[in-house]
Amino acid sequence: MSKQRGFEIVTAYQEKGINMPIRATRHAAGYDFEAAEDCLIPSIWKVLVRHKQLSKEENHFSLGEENRKHLKSTLVPTGIKSYMGEDEFLQLANRSSNPIKNQLLLPNGIGVIDSDYYDNEANEGHIYFQFINYGIKDHLIKKGDRIGQGIFLPFLKADNERITEQNRLGGFGSSGK
Repeated sequence: MSKQRGFEIVTAYQEKGINMPIRATRHAAGYDFEAAEDCLIPSIWKVLVRHKQLSKEENHFSLGEENRKHLKSTLVPTGIKSYMGEDEFLQLANRSSNPIKNQLLLPNGIGVIDSDYYDNEANEGHIYFQFINYGIKDHLIKKGDRIGQGIFLPFLKADNERITEQNRLGGFGSSGK
């Protein structure tokens, strides 16, 4: 029987005690992913409040380049990669408790892991969750904390679609190059 879909640990995390994603209950759709290492998710308010205190114009709000570089998402590694059929993808979703308990959001709403992301040259298909912290305080995600879930889904293709011969060479945003 050939492999259809599943998870593997990326090479760099083989000896780091990474747990494979699991479904929490028999009827759960999503596989729970854990953080592969501690990650500090900074509060976006630190940049905004600092800027407001330094601003001399009360009615003007503009982030300079120096502040913009700090106002970004944080990538949390899972140590996991995923294989699946070429007509499937792995949808990454936030845990329902993350916004209410930890003030963490996925800035893109969901993540999409395409089948050709597996074993790509740039990062071996390592899956990351990206977060923005809208809370007042920084939030520390610890190794082993459940951070999100992955759901395998099929997708459909359009009639007469334009087909590219481009192969994936890298990770985030690489298919748009």
